[in-house]
Amino acid sequence: MKTPKSKPLATPALPPEIDPAQSVELLKELHILTRDGKLNQDSRRKLKQVYHLFQFIAKLLGELPASAQGLTLADHGAGKSYLGFIVYDLFFKALGAGHIYGIETRPELVAKSQELAARLGFERMSFLNLSVAESTQSDLLPARIDVVTALHACDTATDDAIAFGLQKNARAMVLVPCCQAEVAACLRQNKALNGTKTPLAELWRHPLHTREIGSQLTNVLRCLYLEAWGYQVTVTELVGWEHSMKNELIIAKYTGHKKRAAAERLASLLAEFGLGSLLATRFQLPQDSVAA
Repeated sequence: MKTPKSKPLATPALPPEIDPAQSVELLKELHILTRDGKLNQDSRRKLKQVYHLFQFIAKLLGELPASAQGLTLADHGAGKSYLGFIVYDLFFKALGAGHIYGIETRPELVAKSQELAARLGFERMSFLNLSVAESTQSDLLPARIDVVTALHACDTATDDAIAFGLQKNARAMVLVPCCQAEVAACLRQNKALNGTKTPLAELWRHPLHTREIGSQLTNVLRCLYLEAWGYQVTVTELVGWEHSMKNELIIAKYTGHKKRAAAERLASLLAEFGLGSLLATRFQLPQDSVAA
């Protein structure tokens, strides 16, 4: 009598949100998938954000001309490098060229990302223990970076990422700003003075409004600044508001045509809100871009 053969265990189906080309091992290592291939609610929300952002980045990368060295991408405030790993896995891995740089200030996260990249054979990924500002001067990065990303870079780190992109002649920048305090602090500092000069000061008379107006104004200034330096700017939402309140997505593509009108509007806004000092720090405009 023949012993019946045991049936092979069926491979559990992956959640429908997972890209079929995605490495399941990577998603488990990033703790997006559990060991038995499940998604919890927090991971589902995170994955939706990263996948949505990847669609924009992949489109930008696909539009750039190829070179022998391949494309380069710098991810600022990389954290656990969810974005960098997924972009590498779904786009860079198959190219055989190009490089992703993850920039992060927390050394333990840098070490973990380095170890994971080595284990998965992601050879064209580097992780640097630097601040965004430090990376601008670091010789650990090439002179040219094609795409700069900054996902939820807090406060002035987004401005540092923009400065990095300008110095590296980035062809595109993809930015999701996070908490912002610098402009709100300036508005609070000048509240009494501005209250006597313009009725616009009513927009930030109350502390909650100060924070909200400071955040909104900061991103408006950033968009004008990028346009002044020759970028075409699109502003949209990253995902639905039910997933994240830090939801503004700024996409900038380099055209080479610096906009004098954008520089003039930026300078006028800074003057109107009593923020003229930022022209010498965060928003240094191209020479001769603003009429005397």
